[in-house]
Amino acid sequence: MYIWFTVLAGLALLSLSFIRTLFPYLGDDCAYILRSIKLGIRLTKYKRGKQFYSVLDCFLDAVKSHPNKIFVHFEGREYTYGEVDKQSNKVARALQTEARLKEGDAVALFLVNEPSFIWTWLGLAKLGCPAALLNVHIRSKSLLHCFSCCGAKVIIASEELQGAVEEVLPTLTEQGISVFLLSEACSTPGIKSLSDKISHASDQPMSRDLRANVTIRSTALYIYTSGTTGLPKAAVVTHERVWAASFIQAVCGITSEDIFYINLPLYHSAGFLIGMVGAIERGITIVLKRKFSASQFWDDCRKYNVTVIQYIGETMRYLCNTPRKDNERNHGVKLAIGNGARTDIWTEFLDRFGEIKVRELYAATEGNIGFINYTSKIGAVGRVNFVHRYFFPYTLIKFDTEKEEPVRNSEGLCIEAIAGETGLMVGRITQRSPFIGYAGNRQQTEKKRLRDVRKKGDLYFNTGDLLRFDEMNFVYFMDRVGDTFRWKGENVATSEVADILTLANSILEANVYGVKVEGHEGRIGMAAVTLKEKDFDCSHAYKQVVNYLPAYARPRFIRIQPCLEMTGTFKMKKVKLVEEGFDPAHIEDPLYFLDPEKKSYVPLTEEIYRAIGAREIKL
Repeated sequence: MYIWFTVLAGLALLSLSFIRTLFPYLGDDCAYILRSIKLGIRLTKYKRGKQFYSVLDCFLDAVKSHPNKIFVHFEGREYTYGEVDKQSNKVARALQTEARLKEGDAVALFLVNEPSFIWTWLGLAKLGCPAALLNVHIRSKSLLHCFSCCGAKVIIASEELQGAVEEVLPTLTEQGISVFLLSEACSTPGIKSLSDKISHASDQPMSRDLRANVTIRSTALYIYTSGTTGLPKAAVVTHERVWAASFIQAVCGITSEDIFYINLPLYHSAGFLIGMVGAIERGITIVLKRKFSASQFWDDCRKYNVTVIQYIGETMRYLCNTPRKDNERNHGVKLAIGNGARTDIWTEFLDRFGEIKVRELYAATEGNIGFINYTSKIGAVGRVNFVHRYFFPYTLIKFDTEKEEPVRNSEGLCIEAIAGETGLMVGRITQRSPFIGYAGNRQQTEKKRLRDVRKKGDLYFNTGDLLRFDEMNFVYFMDRVGDTFRWKGENVATSEVADILTLANSILEANVYGVKVEGHEGRIGMAAVTLKEKDFDCSHAYKQVVNYLPAYARPRFIRIQPCLEMTGTFKMKKVKLVEEGFDPAHIEDPLYFLDPEKKSYVPLTEEIYRAIGAREIKL
């Protein structure tokens, strides 16, 4: 009997070893699928419940179960779940009195990373008011556009952003917009201080009746994403989408004992939904940073016993560029969640800072399809599995990058890309995976809809991204198509930049695109331009882009051309320009470089080109 038992045990171990060899990611697949199914059941329960259970309700339950647990660490101060709850009650009551807010009223938040961002949003949620999260770097025309497209009648701004608000104040006043500043006092006519009203308000709980009509399909947020219009688009984020994004932490195996480090801006979906809202869903503690600091990063992680960090590709690169230290592996970080990690930087990051599990994501704020690389496969943004594809149907289709359109067969249907082939990622629009679109922008919403993909009459969401599936079912991000590129973790709309450039007194036309720079993530801005006269007014062009564009959107390189090459449908050609880059040794056209020290565009010499490649010039 003993012999038979030994033989069977040996066969079982041999079989297990064989399965692991044949299916090395089976364990990861099973764990991911099991977690996904559990979370899917939860979301279905929330959808079908008699009374809608929101993330706010989840927060209030956390307050009841652990009111004294620290929710937020910020610049040496601690805020418990109970304290944040009471502060949000005070915000809600102050806004009830001062702004006369009622359920459904949209409110724009023009706030930097600080705890007041969190409790102001919670206060609005208690009133049943959706929040529009404005990028704190936008100014002037973009700021007014972002504010107006969400239909808000109230804007709340951080004290340090008062100058940006004052720039557009005449227009806001003319439109009857209520403007509040998170300060104790404000002497500017047309801007009311809010902090003093909040401090005197009651912290008693708010009635649930104030948000009685909010459902899982109601708009919870407006989060802005760049597009081909040249101005940011307000992606409509429903409460269902908020829940789905909050589950990413759970899918990655984060528990209530973890401590999450947020150094990404809260106006982005990564910092707000995956980071902060995900922390509420898990009931964990977060460490909130005003902005990313490579020099303080690991010291913060050690100080606060951080176990989970967020990143974008640039974050990893900045950390890898810091001077080496003896204690750089001395930390408790076990998991990193983010997107945009380049393979070489990813490898270097692990070599330097230890075996941290990296969970690379692929998703879009407004999109209906996303992936998570839940394995340790370096370079992949996700993995194909049957459960994910059943609930969120998608396909990868052949795409003509020259014509910037899908390749179709004789029947007018799209052609599916095979394994190993780069294609356009599209997600089928269904009730389970909807595409809500952009607030106040039907034209751009329609542009993201793709019809007749697999069969006549079907409808898909066009991600605008080129991906590739390999033979092992891993997913790889290849490139973006259309009129946006990504730099410094921000999407840049090329036509917005072109509009600003053509206001310079010497520039007639501008074709804006992104080019790769060795050792950097994403693509940096470059523009091919034609001139009104023979001479390029370097100084005025510099002033134009600095005054009207955030740093990440400013074209660092200008290429002067006699004429801009167009397609048959009068679209500016970019593919060849992107490929040629900015090397003065291979380009005959005059090239210029944006030099912040000289406050002008200067001729791009081979010496400057070499210094950029050697990272002697900071971009």
